[in-house]
Amino acid sequence: MDILSETIAAIRTGHPASGMFVRHAPWGRRYPVVPGAGFHVVLQGSCQLIPPGGEPLALGVGDVVFMPRGADHDLVDQLGSPVTELAQPGEPREIIGPGARSLLLCGAYELGRQRSHPLLDELPEFIHFPARLGEHPTLRAAVELLAAELTEPRLGSDAVVPTLLETMLLYILRAWFDEQEGGTGWAGAFADPAVAAALRAVHEDPARAWTVPELSARAGVSRATLARRFTATVGEPPLAYLTRWRLLTAAKLLRETGDGLAAIARKVGYTSEFAFAKAFKREYGLAPGQYRRAEDKPPLIAV
Repeated sequence: MDILSETIAAIRTGHPASGMFVRHAPWGRRYPVVPGAGFHVVLQGSCQLIPPGGEPLALGVGDVVFMPRGADHDLVDQLGSPVTELAQPGEPREIIGPGARSLLLCGAYELGRQRSHPLLDELPEFIHFPARLGEHPTLRAAVELLAAELTEPRLGSDAVVPTLLETMLLYILRAWFDEQEGGTGWAGAFADPAVAAALRAVHEDPARAWTVPELSARAGVSRATLARRFTATVGEPPLAYLTRWRLLTAAKLLRETGDGLAAIARKVGYTSEFAFAKAFKREYGLAPGQYRRAEDKPPLIAV
């Protein structure tokens, strides 16, 4: 069981979006908060990312910046340039002007709006991957392939682009976890064989009535050791995470299947539809049926 892939699959909703933008200096573009994650890649030229109340981040050719929670920000060709655009559907892909040319690849992913996952919650608002020779070659390859498909669409591009976007999200997260040192947070959970084994058990069979002794036996450590190391890295005790994963799985089933509530309850380990509905509403603030209807109307995400 690949924990990272399973986690992203559980919280991803809708379809990823992407676009290429050409701007000539001076230019400035505002990106409001989106219900998901987003990224920018500078393919030509340079720009500055300005977060609200934060220090500007200089971006050059090949740089990738990832916003795991879709934080609002501005992009400008240089500090002092006015912000005259708002990222929204239907805007022009290219604006001609007198100054230096910048080419940007931007993308966004819809994520579950009512409930996130601690794997993403612990990440910083902006993650910058500078273009350094030899670093994160798979991420660089995905960027190049995506840029090629968007620049010159060919037969099959409609199928290739969403797949490349999904792949790029995983490569971005993999690159982040690869860079972390000290084994803290979810990077530590992936690196700890005992914690990883317990997580795989929960992900593989969320319907099972897991106990801490059973999980510790699967992990090959004592109950106290697993509880301590699991809580320190994942951010909550094993059985609390089990409940979280059950409800995230249930939310995915509500979004993506027509299964009845009783069937979903059984699949995620609840003995009755009533118990499931009560737990779901406590976490999501909506009854399961209300959640399903709300998720039938995904928001528009502009890139």
